[in-house]
Amino acid sequence: MSAEAIPADARTGGLARLLEPRSIAIVGAQPEPTSIGGGVLANLEAFGFDGEIHLVSRSKDEIRGRPCVKTIADLPAGLDVAVLIVPQAVIAESVEAAIARQVGAIVIYTSGFAEASDEGRRQQEELARLCDDAGVLLLGPNCMGYTNYTRGIPLTFEPVEPRPAGPAPRVAIVAQSGATAANIRFALQGRGVAISDVVATGNEASIGAEDVIAHELADPGNAVIAVYVEQLRDPRRFLELAREARQAGRPIVMLHPGRSARGRKAALSHTGALAGDHAVMQALARAEGVVVVDTLDEMFDVCAILVRFPRPRPGRAGIVTNSGAIRGLAFDFCEEVGLPLAELAPDVHAQLTEQVPPYVAVDNPFDVGTTGFSNPDIFGASARIMLSDPGVGMVLQAHAGGSPPMQVKKAESMLPVYREADKPLILCIIGDEYPLDETFMNMVRDSGIPFFRSPERAMRAMKVIADHAEALAALDRPQAEPLPVALPRGGVLPEHEGKDVLRALDVPVPDGAFATSADEAAAIAARLGGPVVLKAQAADLGHKSDAGGVLLNLSGEAAVRDGWDRLHANLAKAAPDLRLDGVLVERMAEPGLELVVGARRDPDWGPVILVGLGGVWIEALKDSRLMPATIDRAGALAELGRLRAAPLLGAFRGQPARDTGAVADVIVALGRLMRAQPGILEVDINPLVVHADGAVALDALIVTEAP
Repeated sequence: MSAEAIPADARTGGLARLLEPRSIAIVGAQPEPTSIGGGVLANLEAFGFDGEIHLVSRSKDEIRGRPCVKTIADLPAGLDVAVLIVPQAVIAESVEAAIARQVGAIVIYTSGFAEASDEGRRQQEELARLCDDAGVLLLGPNCMGYTNYTRGIPLTFEPVEPRPAGPAPRVAIVAQSGATAANIRFALQGRGVAISDVVATGNEASIGAEDVIAHELADPGNAVIAVYVEQLRDPRRFLELAREARQAGRPIVMLHPGRSARGRKAALSHTGALAGDHAVMQALARAEGVVVVDTLDEMFDVCAILVRFPRPRPGRAGIVTNSGAIRGLAFDFCEEVGLPLAELAPDVHAQLTEQVPPYVAVDNPFDVGTTGFSNPDIFGASARIMLSDPGVGMVLQAHAGGSPPMQVKKAESMLPVYREADKPLILCIIGDEYPLDETFMNMVRDSGIPFFRSPERAMRAMKVIADHAEALAALDRPQAEPLPVALPRGGVLPEHEGKDVLRALDVPVPDGAFATSADEAAAIAARLGGPVVLKAQAADLGHKSDAGGVLLNLSGEAAVRDGWDRLHANLAKAAPDLRLDGVLVERMAEPGLELVVGARRDPDWGPVILVGLGGVWIEALKDSRLMPATIDRAGALAELGRLRAAPLLGAFRGQPARDTGAVADVIVALGRLMRAQPGILEVDINPLVVHADGAVALDALIVTEAP
């Protein structure tokens, strides 16, 4: 039986007993605080855990004044959690013994399971079966446990410093890697961010990241859920949780390795996860409001901003500095990372102009120059004025620190503005590791203002926040309804049937018709007039051109009849066993910019839409964009603008601008189709030829579930 023997909602509902226990058994307890068994006990004592602690040790009668029993069978029945610190070889029998004593949950730190070998995976699955059949929650194996700061329960062997969780808003940390969970905790605590829980799920034999995320979303004090995963076991449930988190205004910030082939391999060896399609995950997670970050630095920085400003609004960046060099560098870096700078509203420009001498040019970034020496209030005033601009979504104050008294004056000026701000206000004091005034740093930490020493890191985080704000705004726009279209058959549809589906979606295709004889082909060509193309049609003929099944520029009846014979002769030679359905006769299309637009249904994540340059270029240049099937026209246009080849869609080398709106309409239509027809597995329009006033699908492949 799989881990699904315990339904997801039951696992989540029981997590309070695992993460908030009142009785704990440490199986394999040891006296040395530096050992794993001793470390768990030392942490519990350091945090002043006031529940029951039971120790199991074959060699000790007591540890630090606490009595020990020899076996799990000697424990009281019905304890909340048993922590198993025993060799891998005896884990299974220890689990069975704990189940017999009716424990509520089991935590296994021991490694050597699915991350190590196929046999280890089999043993891990058996542990999950034992626990699930008994209704016992299992955290791990190969995990570092958790620390519940809100309740003061550190059930981990990692040395953890006792500290209160701190007032809301807080961040909850969920990670498959214990070391990464600790690193996120260190970084956020170093910035003064309050932490509620840190849960390391390890190999996730039963309890997975999705279960813990659901538990953390139930705590209204959690403003942000920071997630590190190497594989999501239940993608559909994760997307549901992301939707719930978004609707509650409590974002999930996720770091997920696997963008590279070697990264996917590392994830497999680390947790025994089976890597999925990383690009699909990113597209669909972001579409549900998940903040997907690419680095640990981004995780630290974005969480520090969102815990204070969890509902950012769309808008461009505003920057205030007292350094002309930072102003110039900001222009360059914002362009590099794609962070748009706001054009200041006229009244905002006028108000900022009043703050500085006449010789100071007012722009964004706004360089106050030396004004701060004579008027320190300008730091707060400039932030307040720029935040009032409707086109500004967030403001970065990036300054040289100055003397200790000047640092304090900067804080006294800016922090009141921060406390009243409803848009992200971020402070950066340049100088890397150079120490700052202690009074200033205490003011910054106590305030909770997002604080940086690198303006580049701050701007990179702002780009992530800006993208997240745009994604949230897109989710507020109404979605086009799914569009069901009748499918002629199951399996692979030949091109002419695929184009019938496209016509039903109002996707333009060349004028033409299907012929089953040379006479029909000649009649169709005569009706079309001008040059035509003949295309062999069969469900089993995937690459028509390679088999000589496409003939171009045929004009006149004789050429069409001759083409009919040549096409059949080509196929008889290239694929003698192939049975043709017939031949598609179409008017030759005008040349234009070729794109590929496609859709596919990921078995784990659901449908996605793809667009990129057509032909071989999409593979050669790796220039494509993935989108959710729910994307609207505005979102599709934005994605087209993010292609590296986007300049080709505009006026280029004497060519007119291409009709990107027509391409966006095709993207939206495919999304509507994929949402309406779960039996469609794949759609490939290659090429979609784009002109100045429209687009036309020259080829179409549709794959559906086999009948």
